[in-house]
Amino acid sequence: MSEIENFDAHTPMMQQYLKLKAQHPEILLFYRMGDFYELFYDDAKRASQLLDISLTKRGAS
Repeated sequence: MSEIENFDAHTPMMQQYLKLKAQHPEILLFYRMGDFYELFYDDAKRASQLLDISLTKRGAS
């Protein structure tokens, strides 16, 4: 996961996500953001295909 290379550049929330994802790379990790659940990076792409949902993009963390 190349996102981990610049770990300190990420927000605390994204750092937590990256730590959890590193511990469980084989699962889709849904992350609760307020009233919504989000997926990031390759999980978002994979979920988009598996669940037939739209893939959206956002700025950097």
